[in-house]
Amino acid sequence: MVLLLGIGLLAGIVTAISPCVLPVLPILLAGGASGRSPLRVIAGLVASFSVFTLFATWILDRLGLPQDTLRNLAIALLFVLAGMLLAPRIAVLVERPLAGFSRIHPRGTQGGGFLFGTTLGLVFVPCAGPVLATVTVVAANEDVGLRAILLTVFYAAGAALPMLAIAYGGRGTATRLRQHARSVRLVSGAVVAVVALGLVLHLDDHLATLTPGYTSFLQTRIEDNATAKRELAKVRGGGTALAATHASRGGLPDYGSAPQLHADGAWINSPPLSIAALHGKVVLVDFWTYSCINCLRTLPHLKAWWAAYHDKGLVIVGVHTPEFAFEHVTSNVRAAVKRLGVSWPVMQDNRYRTWDNYANQYWPAEYLIDRQGRVRHTHFGEGEYAQTEALIRRLLGDTGARARAVADATPSGLMTPESYLGYARLTNYVGRNPVPDRFTQYTFPGDLTSNTLAYDGEWRVGSEAITAGKGARLRLRFEASNVYIVMGGRGTVRALVDDKPAGTIHVDAQRLYTVRTGRPTDALLELRFSPGVQAYSFTFG
Repeated sequence: MVLLLGIGLLAGIVTAISPCVLPVLPILLAGGASGRSPLRVIAGLVASFSVFTLFATWILDRLGLPQDTLRNLAIALLFVLAGMLLAPRIAVLVERPLAGFSRIHPRGTQGGGFLFGTTLGLVFVPCAGPVLATVTVVAANEDVGLRAILLTVFYAAGAALPMLAIAYGGRGTATRLRQHARSVRLVSGAVVAVVALGLVLHLDDHLATLTPGYTSFLQTRIEDNATAKRELAKVRGGGTALAATHASRGGLPDYGSAPQLHADGAWINSPPLSIAALHGKVVLVDFWTYSCINCLRTLPHLKAWWAAYHDKGLVIVGVHTPEFAFEHVTSNVRAAVKRLGVSWPVMQDNRYRTWDNYANQYWPAEYLIDRQGRVRHTHFGEGEYAQTEALIRRLLGDTGARARAVADATPSGLMTPESYLGYARLTNYVGRNPVPDRFTQYTFPGDLTSNTLAYDGEWRVGSEAITAGKGARLRLRFEASNVYIVMGGRGTVRALVDDKPAGTIHVDAQRLYTVRTGRPTDALLELRFSPGVQAYSFTFG
């Protein structure tokens, strides 16, 4: 635990010396100049950042409010504070209803320092690294434990230390400036107003892209080493990957007893199963999700094995661990299972509990378990189907006819990587910085290099998906034979490849759609969307 908290503290210090902290510093200095205690301001920042990083999603979901509500509220409070500093009459109007609190709070600006810091905590967005990513995943899964709480507090405290040093370092200057109280008050109000306006215009988003080399170097050394990965895995609830260490028994690897299956959602095609109940069977645990093209390409092989070996003692358990929010919905998963012809048991793993039990990191992933309940083979991604089938036959003791032959469709050669479209995992994007969670006008850049994409027209960029508005278009310079896109909503999408019409896609559900198939090519794809259609990610083959 001490090692984990040390990693969190150092990671916080690193983020505080990056450009991401710049929007907070002018307000912090302005607060000091107006007489607020730096220690109380920082305490408020640490408290609000910790609480709302861990619990904001849960709170807002229960209230049915948008995820940017707290940020918008904090920005509004900053504008109110700026008004109070610039115009004493506004301060009187604001303070009059709050006069009763003077009985329980210290008088003067010192007492307002904590509340001031609480507001800063809601607009403080550190540059993300493995520590913050771990906390975010835990919070999203609503599985916050003592380790996660302490890690978040120490991370926030680490980020606060350099800011506290800066605030106290400028305190002497602030004391001298208070001799010119009126001028200082006006300048402080102007500073707070300018920063608040910058937050409204999302100018702080640009700072997240300005991560200097020294910050990346320090993050790698502190947060991304083997020790840090092991400690952060404990926070997420995952253990050491099964493939990381193993013994050998009977000429096959032995990764130990199979972890338990913990469904979070429905069982489909079967009553609930457990590893203990499957003792005496050969079990293939398949981690998948229905909009993943890599997973879909494995299905013909799984169908062939199920048909050939199910009566001989093979059980396939599909662990459906969702990648996108719509994949949590049971009716969507049931419809996909029926549409795709999946006839073996499928369990929903909406909170990643089984995923974490296996310390899994991939879609698809296969874990082959023998009749004694021990994991004897693992494979991540596509391919090696002949080897997996041979091991199934060996564990079954089967010497009869093999399963129906299925061609291996695993792509080979150079290919554009999977590209996400929402801001949380936006990759390979060029153009103006996305404005989160509201419709904004975008324009294509002059040219796109290989494996890059851009928006044009009106789009609302969400954390997972982009939603088309008026004149919405999307361009992608790709290198692949086949292009797929995950979409939702209802409407049409017209496709052009190198400015030539390539068909129209009719979107009627949240699933994977085929944009293009054919020979390998390096080309420019343009998609033209009707309003309301959502796009999540591109995949290729």
